[in-house]
Amino acid sequence: MKRDMATPSSLDDITESEETDLCDWQLPLAFMKKRHLERIEGSKTVTQTWRMKERMKTVSVALVLCLNVGVDPPDVVKTSPCARLECWIDPLAMSPQKALEAIGGNLQKQYERWQPRARYKQSLDPTVEEVKKLCTSLRRNAKEERVLFHYNGHGVPKPTVNGEIWVFNKSYTQYIPLSIYDLQTWMGSPSIFVYDCSNAGIILESFKQFSQQREQEYEACNELAQINRNHPSLHNNMPLPPPLKNCIQLAACSTTQLLPMNPELPADLFTSCLTTPIKIALRWFCCQRSAKLVPDITLELIDKIPGRLNDRRTPLGELNWIFTAITDTIAWNVLPRELFQKLFRQDLLVASLFRNFLLAERIMRSYNCTPVSSPRLPPTYHHPMWQAWDLAVDHCLSQISTVLQGSEYKHSPFFAEQLTAFQVWVISGSEMRSPPEQLPIVLQVLLSQVHRLRALDLLGRFLDLGPWAVSLALSVGIFPYVLKLLQSSARELRPLLVFIWAKILAVDSSCQADLVKDNGHKYFLSVLADPYMPAEHRTMAAFVLAMIVHNYPNGQEACLQGNMIAICLDQLSDPHHLLRQWLAVCLARIWTNFDAARWCGVRDSAHEKLYVLLNDPLPEVRAGAVLALGTFIGNCTERTDHANNIDHNVGLTLLNISQDGSPIVRRELSVALNEFVCQFESHFVMISMQLMEEEQKRQNELHSPDNLLPGPLSPLGSGSSAGSHSSSSLGSGDLLVPPSGGLFSPDKMRRIPSGASLSSLWAPSYGSVYAQVWKVILQLSNDPHPDVRDLCAKIIGAINLKASITAKPQRVKESRKTYSAPNSPTNRQLGNTYLDDSPPNDKLAIPHEIARPVALKPGEQPPPARPQNPAPIGAQFAHSHQFPRSRKLFDKGPSVSRTSITNTYEEAEEVMSHRKIEIQTEFASWSCKYFAQSVMKMPEEVDPESTLHHEREWRFVRDTKVRREAREQQKKAQFSRLDDQIFINKNQNVPLGICFHPYESHVVVADRDGISTWNWEQGAKLNHFYNGNVKPTRITSIDLLNAHDIPLLLTGSDDGAVRVWRNYSGENGKPHELVTAWQALTDMLPSTRGSGMVVDWEQESGMLLASGDVRIIRVWDTQREVRLQDIPTGADSCVTSLACDSVGRSLLIAGCGDGSVRLYDRRLAPQECRVMTLREHNSWVVKVHLQKGGDGNIISGSVAGDVRFWDPRFTESVNTINTVQSLTALEVHEQAEVFACGSANQLISVYNLAGDNLSTIKYHDGFMGQRIGPLSCMAFHQHKVLLAAGSSDSFLSIYAVDKKR
Repeated sequence: MKRDMATPSSLDDITESEETDLCDWQLPLAFMKKRHLERIEGSKTVTQTWRMKERMKTVSVALVLCLNVGVDPPDVVKTSPCARLECWIDPLAMSPQKALEAIGGNLQKQYERWQPRARYKQSLDPTVEEVKKLCTSLRRNAKEERVLFHYNGHGVPKPTVNGEIWVFNKSYTQYIPLSIYDLQTWMGSPSIFVYDCSNAGIILESFKQFSQQREQEYEACNELAQINRNHPSLHNNMPLPPPLKNCIQLAACSTTQLLPMNPELPADLFTSCLTTPIKIALRWFCCQRSAKLVPDITLELIDKIPGRLNDRRTPLGELNWIFTAITDTIAWNVLPRELFQKLFRQDLLVASLFRNFLLAERIMRSYNCTPVSSPRLPPTYHHPMWQAWDLAVDHCLSQISTVLQGSEYKHSPFFAEQLTAFQVWVISGSEMRSPPEQLPIVLQVLLSQVHRLRALDLLGRFLDLGPWAVSLALSVGIFPYVLKLLQSSARELRPLLVFIWAKILAVDSSCQADLVKDNGHKYFLSVLADPYMPAEHRTMAAFVLAMIVHNYPNGQEACLQGNMIAICLDQLSDPHHLLRQWLAVCLARIWTNFDAARWCGVRDSAHEKLYVLLNDPLPEVRAGAVLALGTFIGNCTERTDHANNIDHNVGLTLLNISQDGSPIVRRELSVALNEFVCQFESHFVMISMQLMEEEQKRQNELHSPDNLLPGPLSPLGSGSSAGSHSSSSLGSGDLLVPPSGGLFSPDKMRRIPSGASLSSLWAPSYGSVYAQVWKVILQLSNDPHPDVRDLCAKIIGAINLKASITAKPQRVKESRKTYSAPNSPTNRQLGNTYLDDSPPNDKLAIPHEIARPVALKPGEQPPPARPQNPAPIGAQFAHSHQFPRSRKLFDKGPSVSRTSITNTYEEAEEVMSHRKIEIQTEFASWSCKYFAQSVMKMPEEVDPESTLHHEREWRFVRDTKVRREAREQQKKAQFSRLDDQIFINKNQNVPLGICFHPYESHVVVADRDGISTWNWEQGAKLNHFYNGNVKPTRITSIDLLNAHDIPLLLTGSDDGAVRVWRNYSGENGKPHELVTAWQALTDMLPSTRGSGMVVDWEQESGMLLASGDVRIIRVWDTQREVRLQDIPTGADSCVTSLACDSVGRSLLIAGCGDGSVRLYDRRLAPQECRVMTLREHNSWVVKVHLQKGGDGNIISGSVAGDVRFWDPRFTESVNTINTVQSLTALEVHEQAEVFACGSANQLISVYNLAGDNLSTIKYHDGFMGQRIGPLSCMAFHQHKVLLAAGSSDSFLSIYAVDKKR
């Protein structure tokens, strides 16, 4: 909406005395729950990439050492002194052969620290043949797993530019080249290569060139093989696919660099970094200037650091733990996600080597040597997390001397500080920010009992930020950690773990298999069964279990064995509504297509216990219960009398909620009834066949309009519809209705509600459960909500189609037999389909009013007894919505050839082979979105800093300003003329209802089936749309809900349907949306002159009163979307107007068509609640109004023109004002002491409450004269003194107080 923002001066104008007007904040909002604000559909499935497609394991390791101890290679000039240590052994301290063997043994031990189960083979100073034998042997044994090739070339020349490394001849008198091409062939893939030699980068380049060459050869052989398919020898000589893709390489330096020769360092510095990272990191730290800040630290002292690397409680183990966390964090923050997964999560040994490679890059770069890798990694040596590592080392080394003397070691604050940094990020975190770099550290902290509780809490808060946070956590590797924690018995972890798993499963339901495999479901069953757990956590446990059993038979079986059904049933009466909802969904999913669970539920009387939830205050809980009962019906594979009786009982019980006020409940009911229909399909097909035959007979009897008799008509059976209009958003507009309409032409009949013909002519003698279910399905096919209507139309269409095929003429294809649906529950005779023992002899005694096609138009010829074209016979094909509603179900249809008829049967018979009519809703998936979204974050509507809150605050300030400015007008109104016409325009059709927006310059006008919104200040039409009520029904009442905030438009039509619309004005380019719709009144009575449906809305209580052409006043609670009570009117005429006491909300006032005004106290019993009847009017009561305040009078007016004032305490009026004759409209201003009377005699008179005629507006001829026709409706503005009037010539006028006077 275009609004001028409130200026500071306007805000200052609000005085303290007007603070009471700010009670807008306390007014409840109707139809603003999540189920009203969004479509009932699940989240879009996002493919999760965190799970590794294939895990690998390095099973074999080749350690190739070319040292030739005591002999330096000819192309390297070493410094003196020079680095000598190899695997921390001085080779010159013993004989060459012993040194070589000791170095090989040490290298193997260093690798075994990372992969103890691998198969290790050493090749010390080997020949080419020995290397070949070693590599081919390891590849043969490894099969498809990874093999590691470690090459130490410190005793041989540097690699050549031709792609060769060096080994020895047998007598060690020559260096022999070994081609990388050959090495590729022997090693195959997947493999990992480690090159510790000078100029190692050359090997990587050669490896790449040879891989490309091999790939080209492979493609060439492939092409040749395609050309010469008859030469198998070509295939036999084809080389293997190139190994580069699955080969990983780590090289100590680039193509032109030599290895460091610093005597303080080991000669195999690269290997030391990869295999003994903590030892080399500490030694390197001591060589830096920063080490001088730590006194008394020597290399000898470093070797004495107590503890073991795999014991996190010791100083050495803690350093190793911190190192793992830091290198993991650096990699996760720097590497692309896919590469991180491949290098750091696919293979334990590869992950360890690459963590240590990051250290190698940092240390070796400080000596002007740059390690390289394939795949190449971005530089990480300058990452700020290395400073945290230096601090942790500093903290450890500063204590070593005292610890060795017996002092207690103080653990590093590293993890606590990182958790604090993560907490700071989470507090203000969002998807728009860079991911928190501490996330991998949080996972490492989960391993520690000291920090675990805090880490889980922060992890849960992070996951609560949204699905993107869950995906991030899964990509970093959270899954195995939290899966293993389910084995913990610590009670304090239960709420946190349940919350975390709820978040994970809400985003990625595939984790269900992992949970069942590790018996994780038992953890959540124990949480759900724990009465001491808060309801919120039991709700999350129920959600997790519902995800475990969803479409997963192993999960269903495991949870059934865990007694899940009994655990859920025991808690159905829990006061926490979300828990009740998820318990129902849990039950629905465990016995979906799982007969064992169904019979377990039968033994526990599950269906009877679920009946209680059908009357739950929350629509979501009721929908969950219907979902559970629907799947309970729909999965029985073996039909027995016991199974049939149970399903009949459930089906009949479900029929009781067919008039529920919430569309989500009725949608689930449609699906549940479809399950019932599918279980007993043959019975419904027979019902449909019989109805077709009876309808055909009736059609043949009714040849002309003279035979038409008065009777009820179902509005959806009319020959015309709102679908002829241009609106495309209404689901009912173009839908071919099921055969449930009446037989009579709409222009001759009264409007009555959908399904009235069904209920009014229903008799107990037709007591078959199948007929009752079919009746309700037909009623729901006329539902005012298009989603419900479409679901039931599919059911009816499918059954009618099968009935048409079953009853098709034999002459079309003589070889075919007439048969019923394949899933007939039993092969018994038709009589056995009844619950009682005395069925009719020949056919089902179903009244033809249950379902019948639209009547013939006057003069239309009836069809032959056996129609020649089978397609339209009671059928609803998938494309039937393309036909207009006037198409007759039994008309001749388009002329088609006999061949096309046969093809139609052949195609249609495919329908008979399908067991189920597949219709479903996304209610359960939509409910899952609750856990995918933030549940800890303050809701936007109550967050004082949110945009939503600021917009609402602006609206409430605007409301106060409008009310304050209107008070001056209200004071003058009882002395001023109200005849200044400030707006006149022609509406689309005759206005039947008018409603002012209290705070915007909008007026909403309703005609028979459309809504128009006008801006009365600018004189422009803002929007027009169709309400969706089909002809001949009409809109008889409108009102604005939540008018003080974002308004919704409520419309009531004379078929008893209520619809609520959002964005009705069409401003800001937003299309109008149907928020909800339901049948507020049923069994509307036909009459020659009816009031339709009249409503009264109370914003303070969220209560809607509905009455009209019925003998009751129905009270609806819109917050719970349930019918509260039916109050009998006690009158023999319709109710024409309603009013309610807004203070106590117990006094109801109804004006009736017989002239009586009746008062009811809704606190009393239904038969006693009528407390007074006022009978001074002698004709139709046009309006009743209750003045505000505890002592307000009742004002009523009748068609005769007498306006009477009543004191609710007395039966006689306290004042009478005789106004205009032929009164058609009476309106009383809510605040000002004036009322207006509109007449069919083309005049409006305005009076004050004392009876003085303030002004009269009449029809005047001439160009300057006022244009006013017979009045059809009027409305006062709620605050301003403005009067809108609609007349039967379709003109809409608005009058204001003449400012000149």
